[in-house]
Amino acid sequence: MSARETRNAGVLGDLQNLSMTMEANKDQLPDLEPFRLKFAAIVTQSLETRKQQVAFQASKQESSKQLQKLLTEGKSMADVLRTAVKNHFGSREEKIVEFGVQPFRGRKVKAAVPTPTPTTPTTSPASTTPTAHTTPPVPAGPETPAK
Repeated sequence: MSARETRNAGVLGDLQNLSMTMEANKDQLPDLEPFRLKFAAIVTQSLETRKQQVAFQASKQESSKQLQKLLTEGKSMADVLRTAVKNHFGSREEKIVEFGVQPFRGRKVKAAVPTPTPTTPTTSPASTTPTAHTTPPVPAGPETPAK
């Protein structure tokens, strides 16, 4: 006895095999004839339904491709129409909101950022006299190119 299939394709194959085996041995199993006939009808109907399902999947795939193409064309046309509406009414008119277009309402003025004023470090009265260790800055002279 084989392990039972769980996938539809495997189950259907298993049912077909059993149906063919029952058909081949119907003379040895006369008591099961009504069940065999009903089973054969179920298997036949299952095969037809599977064929329909495969056809629908192919059709669904084709429909999905067609839908994607139409949606792409629709988006493109919507952009064209919205641009035309914007040109017709004007980019500042609130009427274009109805068509899904945001009107131009001007730029928002940024808040003026206060510039920090440079502050001089506070000095204590004792340090106001220059010390002998400070050297005056050297004026920058002409630079000699490095060789």
